[in-house]
Amino acid sequence: MNIAMLGSGAWGTALANLLCENGHTVTLWTRSAQRAADMARSRINPRLEGVPLHPNLQFSSDLSCAQSCQMTVLATPSYAIRQTAAAVRELLPKDALLVSVTKGIESGTGLRITQIIEEETGLRAAALSGPSHAEEVSRNIPTGCVAACADISMAEQIQDVFMNDSFRVYASGDVVGVELSAALKNVIALCAGVCDGLGLGDNTKALLVTRGLTELARLGIVLGGRQETFAGLAGVGDMIVTCTSMHSRSGASWILIGQGVPVRQAMEQVGAVVEGYYAAKSAYELSRKVGVEMPISREAYAVLYEGKAPAETIRTLMRRDKKHEFEDAGWL
Repeated sequence: MNIAMLGSGAWGTALANLLCENGHTVTLWTRSAQRAADMARSRINPRLEGVPLHPNLQFSSDLSCAQSCQMTVLATPSYAIRQTAAAVRELLPKDALLVSVTKGIESGTGLRITQIIEEETGLRAAALSGPSHAEEVSRNIPTGCVAACADISMAEQIQDVFMNDSFRVYASGDVVGVELSAALKNVIALCAGVCDGLGLGDNTKALLVTRGLTELARLGIVLGGRQETFAGLAGVGDMIVTCTSMHSRSGASWILIGQGVPVRQAMEQVGAVVEGYYAAKSAYELSRKVGVEMPISREAYAVLYEGKAPAETIRTLMRRDKKHEFEDAGWL
């Protein structure tokens, strides 16, 4: 199969390598002609350090590389998805399989990534998500993900294209639950990082992750997701891997903020897109729009956008009104 991978970050590059290993003809697109030339010459992408690029992987800075492809995978940062989808709209075959591997919610509209792609291209889009660090996938460490689409046959096609001995894919019809889990777990990952930055312990992180998953699921079910999705790979699986690993950029930046580094400075110091920063705003906006209580996400927003001290958010959350554990869980 001819496949275009739009986005040359670590995740797009790892998946492009994987697809080449599966025998597909893959072109990795980047905005920079110089970067495309450098990768073609060196067979290295600095964004995925130490990983040799597959000898059959091709490179381009021209979106027309998607023109003859049966599948196009969008792997750009969330803020660039709408622009990229609009730019490639006239180039895509009408029967192209479109797959989003980007995690995020659009600020202002509250749209999920596949909704943005569908709005801009007029074609159906699927999501591929789950607990998957690019660094580990590129080293063929066993990994499991979920391909989700309202059209389950499309999810099954994606399953066939991506699966191999080290990358297992499950099919799901719950694109709403999978995408919301993917985007909003980054908020809790940021908060897990602040626990480390503040010098807090495993008890605190366990409390945070458990209650964070509860509020994510509460919102997701109201928006049309299935409760079992939040207990699966896309939900609790992705939450675990993002909150417990130093591979996570969100966690790394938030550790600095917990140590007192200003938000903008911390993100610049990490030197990469921190999706949780944008996800916190989206979670806050969505929860207000549909009237769902999300106290952890609200406090993350307060720190990121309102200048609240991280230590103060801990006190706010711990002194909330008393509750029964499952009275507002909804999904349990």
